[in-house]
Amino acid sequence: MPKEIEYKMRGEISRLTNKTFKFDERVGEGWFSAVYFLKTREIAKKYKTNDIVTTQFFQKENAVLCGTDEVIALIKTFAEDPENLEIMSLKDGDKIAPYETVLSVTGPYQNFGFLEGVIDGIFARRTSVATNVYDVVKAARRSGSQKPVIFMGDRDDHFTQQAGDGYSAHIGGSTAQATHAMSEWWGKKGMGTMPHALIQLFRGDIVAATQAYKETYPEDELMALVDYNNDVITDALKVAREFGADLKGVRVDTSNGVVDQYFCRNPEVMGAFDPRGVNPELIFALREALDAEGYQHVKIVASGGFTVDRIAMYEDQQVPIDMYGVGGSLLKIHIGFTGDNVLLNGEHEAKSGRKHRPNPRLEKIN
Repeated sequence: MPKEIEYKMRGEISRLTNKTFKFDERVGEGWFSAVYFLKTREIAKKYKTNDIVTTQFFQKENAVLCGTDEVIALIKTFAEDPENLEIMSLKDGDKIAPYETVLSVTGPYQNFGFLEGVIDGIFARRTSVATNVYDVVKAARRSGSQKPVIFMGDRDDHFTQQAGDGYSAHIGGSTAQATHAMSEWWGKKGMGTMPHALIQLFRGDIVAATQAYKETYPEDELMALVDYNNDVITDALKVAREFGADLKGVRVDTSNGVVDQYFCRNPEVMGAFDPRGVNPELIFALREALDAEGYQHVKIVASGGFTVDRIAMYEDQQVPIDMYGVGGSLLKIHIGFTGDNVLLNGEHEAKSGRKHRPNPRLEKIN
């Protein structure tokens, strides 16, 4: 059965629906809504049945918007009489400015107002992740060529967030993700090669572990993790010599508290930089060692504590990294959204300091 994203890409549907998002049915019961919204809904039913409000949603950063399809599906699924609400929205992936209205909903308050906080939360998380990934992907091309970014956030948050985070990362520009769940909404499969645990099972024998991987997954591009023994260059050359053209890449994931054995053997190169972790000098030395023995085809993947600023610095220094694996820094929720009621029966009525901000970029949702 094709995923909804495939129908959307073919233009057969304009938005993803609850068939993709699979909301908890308790949303409709108000279980996830702030209690004061639920109380206001009951008061509106009693005293303001016929009044029409317009609620608009915005945030305060330059960002990459994500969550619009999810929010629209939420309203369509749980609002009362949703077909008679007027919904205006931007699209996932749109670049947005501070205070720009990204969504507006017009209708009786009691029909949709209780969803305000849930909508804010969806936008906040999805847009934060999409923007974080976008910034990292942008940084990863500062050297002149776009380096792929693997989204590796599985260990940095609760597993139930993976599908939404993976979709947000996709909107931000990540084309590879660590788990199948991260790719669930946008139709791909997770990718990955070997963890340290595989090498541990072979008592640190990187060649034996890589051979076992190759025999078990012959269809995969062969990628060896080479920092287990804290001797990146030695182990990279071992697997390169053993597997030759079959070896497509090596991944370096040295702990930020560890100094690689290369520097212990070559103390004369130290003194002007921090030798811990996956540092530029280690990657330069690894590239030089591989090239010297004719393994120019072997790509270098770097992971472990990478942030947008660190990637930008490495790119500016032309560090020969071909792909970055990034995790925790992409999941920082730093963009908050606000929903404001700004019109009452078509006339301005809003809290002090807020006003109706119509946006010609909004499209009407049918």
